[in-house]
Amino acid sequence: MEEIKLYILIFFIYAIAGWIMETTTISIRNKKFVNRGFLVGPICPIYGYGVVLVSVLLKKYQEDMVATFCMSIIICGLLEYFTSFFMEKIFKARWWDYSQKKFNINGRICLENLVLFGIASCIIVYIVNPFIIGKINLIPQNIQSLIIIILLLIHVVDNIISYKIILNLKQVSKEVKDNTIEISEKVRKIIHNKSIFHRRLVDAFPNIKDKVEFKKWTLKEKIENLKRK
Repeated sequence: MEEIKLYILIFFIYAIAGWIMETTTISIRNKKFVNRGFLVGPICPIYGYGVVLVSVLLKKYQEDMVATFCMSIIICGLLEYFTSFFMEKIFKARWWDYSQKKFNINGRICLENLVLFGIASCIIVYIVNPFIIGKINLIPQNIQSLIIIILLLIHVVDNIISYKIILNLKQVSKEVKDNTIEISEKVRKIIHNKSIFHRRLVDAFPNIKDKVEFKKWTLKEKIENLKRK
């Protein structure tokens, strides 16, 4: 159980770190803020899943750095390819495209990034993970459980709302193979001029606004009746 909690925390740490890295890099390149990821919140789950898979599947190969490097490339490559494939099938859009890079497969993965994934995985397995795990182990188990429950609840709500919003977006451009900026702009317009939480709920669940207004009217009517009595 403690090991499961450890990997859940590792997932969130790297997923948030991945979002910060991706969003910062793309925002600087485009000179404007771009939410680099599927979710509305500050998290890129693919980084979290990648690190967890490498940490779990390659545990018995840690003594062999070459094996860790090579197998990390395979694990991360498969994860990135099939994540891109299924997201495109579901949402008819892409969040990354490597068609302009050499040695790519359908623009979903490319050799350059796979080598970087292999190097990053070795750094994570041999340097970063031991440090992070040491810090996590300093946190009492009950506090860890509380943090995990809060993070999971936020993550589930973010997934539901993000899925509904992006699925309800109008069709994205077919001329552009990487639709991240376009999707980011459309989502930003959706939540413009109203509180973010309220706007996301309303656009994710169109009927919720009418239900809230109806409940307000019913409550007001009940209050008026009580005053008359």
